[in-house]
Amino acid sequence: QVRLVESGGGLVQAGGSLRLSCLVSGSIRSPTAMGWYRQTPGKQRELVAVITSGGTINFGDSVKGRFTFSRDNAKNTVYLQMNGLKPEDTAVYYCHAQSGTTYYWGQGTQVTVSS
Repeated sequence: QVRLVESGGGLVQAGGSLRLSCLVSGSIRSPTAMGWYRQTPGKQRELVAVITSGGTINFGDSVKGRFTFSRDNAKNTVYLQMNGLKPEDTAVYYCHAQSGTTYYWGQGTQVTVSS
C-alpha cells in the first residue's frame, strides 16, 4: 500500500523559510509525476511544484524563484524548500504522486506565514 507522509509545516514570519518533506512508502509503479500542491479554504488545489518522469520540474507561477524541489531516491523522500515566504503562501500543502491514472495524496501539512 502506498503512503505519502508530509512533515515540516509550521508557523513562520514573512520572509522566512521552511522545508517540507514527503516520505513515500510502498511502491509506486512507474510514477509519471511527483510533487506538491497546496490548498486554502474555498479555493481549488493549486500546483506548487511537480517533477515529471522525464525529470522536468514545473513550478506554479506564484512560487517561481522562491521555492525549490528536490528528491532523495535513496530515502524515498521528496522535498520542497520554501524561501522568501509570504502571507499568501499560507495553505495546507499536499504531497502528490501519479502513476498512470492513479493519484496518491498525503494527508497535508499546514504552513502559516504571518505578516
